[in-house]
Amino acid sequence: MAGKSLSGQVKDKLIQQALERKLKKLGSEQQETNPLKARSDIPETWCRFDQYPGYKQLQIIYKGGAQFGIASPFFRVHEGIAGATTRIGGRTYINYASYNYLGLSGDPRVSAAAKAAVDQYGTSVSASRLVSGERPIHRQLEAALADTYGVDDAVVMVSGHATNVTTIGYLFGANDLILHDELVHNSTLVGAQLSGAKRLPFPHNDYAALDKLLGEQRRHYERVLIVIEGLYSMDGDFPDLPQFIDIKQKHRAFLMIDEAHSFGVMGNNGLGLREYFNVDGKVVDIWMGTLSKSLAGCGGYIAGESALIEHLKFLAPGFLYSVGMPPQVAAPALSALAILKQEPERARLLQARSDYFLSAAKAAGIDTGLSQGIAIIAAITGSSIGAARLSQALFDKGINVQPILYPAVPEKSARLRFFISCEHTEQQIDETIQAYCEEM
Repeated sequence: MAGKSLSGQVKDKLIQQALERKLKKLGSEQQETNPLKARSDIPETWCRFDQYPGYKQLQIIYKGGAQFGIASPFFRVHEGIAGATTRIGGRTYINYASYNYLGLSGDPRVSAAAKAAVDQYGTSVSASRLVSGERPIHRQLEAALADTYGVDDAVVMVSGHATNVTTIGYLFGANDLILHDELVHNSTLVGAQLSGAKRLPFPHNDYAALDKLLGEQRRHYERVLIVIEGLYSMDGDFPDLPQFIDIKQKHRAFLMIDEAHSFGVMGNNGLGLREYFNVDGKVVDIWMGTLSKSLAGCGGYIAGESALIEHLKFLAPGFLYSVGMPPQVAAPALSALAILKQEPERARLLQARSDYFLSAAKAAGIDTGLSQGIAIIAAITGSSIGAARLSQALFDKGINVQPILYPAVPEKSARLRFFISCEHTEQQIDETIQAYCEEM
């Protein structure tokens, strides 16, 4: 520019040179991170589903199973009600692969409730509940769940997995921290990822480690959520709830409990972890559960204070933008909940049968890991191949139990997972333990 001093011109030139170097470096970095810069075509692996790493891994598993003569234990077609027994391929099996803990899926009263709901409301509510999908059966079920937990209100959603994803994903954000047991369900992990919050796991059921972690981290975040489960589905053990309540109060954090597997099976009347430890439902901020296990339906629920539930019903995407729960799903869940309360002996019998199975397994030298003898018993085999072979051998003997393989669990922790029903008999359990030992 005319009239600019020599020093000013030198300064402008230096700035220009620095800018050019920065742009050149940025272009170089972009080329390094974008492999398409160096080639004119699009790689096959980027436009074919059969080139996805996950699909390739499945093919390796299938080939490995075929080499060892192991048939796939997955997607077996059950031809009727799956309870303590089931029919597959025209044969009756003792069944340990069902969440039908209380035998209420298939109970004539529960089925009748579903049929009546279809007759009255049709097979779909045909809209989001916020606009035109609300039906009396929704509010009846939610009121019954809230009453069961001793809290203000509840909301039901069409998927248990989506319940965790949308609740955690919506309520928490980038300035928040989510601390969870290292063995929590995938739905919690996905919800935490969606939220954008910082996520830190703590050792399984280790409340002292959680307390230490909060002591180090709490002051760095706005909201903090602690997530634990009532009954862990892979191991069949549960947390010391009063200790976690003390810690959440000490550090002014939210506590969320996933009761997918504990509700209906724990406590003297089957009312879950809250009843087992005799705590006030209001001291836990978020109660989550599913309708697909003890309650013989499908979907999930959140129970808690009014502000939480109203907030979710108006703003959580997984509820707001989803069709309302079908009436033939809500009605049987409500019926199952009523029967659970009227017939607490179902939960007590389930607990007795579970304890019988665990005691017999331990007496036979079976490694049951952390299982506490409530509804879920693990039998650790130590390898995925061993678990798959054993599952197939038991299936050949008329016993249906699923293997849990790597990467769902660490390879050395591969196992068979036995879901117990109140309808299992001691004779069936004895037969199962005997067959297991023979095949091992």
